[in-house]
Amino acid sequence: MPPQNDGLPEPGFDITTDDTAIVITDPQNDFLSPDGVTWGVVGQSIIENGTVKNLESLFKVADKNDVPMFVSPHYYYEHDHKWKFEGTLETLMHKLGMFDRKNALKVDGFEGSGADWLAPYKAYINNGKTVVTSPHKVYGPDSNDLVLQLRKAGINKIILAGMSSNLCTESHMRALIENGFEVMVVTDATAGAITKHYNGYASSLTNFRMIASAVNNTKNTVKAIEVAYRH
Repeated sequence: MPPQNDGLPEPGFDITTDDTAIVITDPQNDFLSPDGVTWGVVGQSIIENGTVKNLESLFKVADKNDVPMFVSPHYYYEHDHKWKFEGTLETLMHKLGMFDRKNALKVDGFEGSGADWLAPYKAYINNGKTVVTSPHKVYGPDSNDLVLQLRKAGINKIILAGMSSNLCTESHMRALIENGFEVMVVTDATAGAITKHYNGYASSLTNFRMIASAVNNTKNTVKAIEVAYRH
């Protein structure tokens, strides 16, 4: 939720049942599990926001009401570790083995790995309705088929959540808006890295507010979805 009277316009976001979808970025163990490789820097933000439970609430309300659900995952295969150059956190992710999968065509070693879905979400992601896109490789959907899948499904409006706030989530927001989608962000269904010198979550809140059509919390978003689908 933005601060009251922050001086910025509030365009708003109406949930329409024929063309609104939920998009979740990286609902994977390496971000969301205490055993994940990034928990040391994202855990504080996840706990403070209640991110794990809030994402589950979005999955649950989507499943209950047949809201179109799209998951944009992050995977690295062995050939991705041969890149000639990387950005700062790309370098760190590769060094940590984050989201690693052994093979693009097999799931050997996938179950329970850092690249796997967080366990509470599996029933919703594997329900036969959720669209799992090809993996994005840096932060945004520029390198996967999310936009294609959304367009093919007739989607114009996006309720966006997932990990991590100032990286993949924010990059998805920016790319989707540049591609002509209307986007709102669920700000407590995401979280970001907090270190001695940087607060990724705080920085993302500023950009969510300044760029998206709306920001809101999970409780209000779930209620709005339920109201929209009662009509």
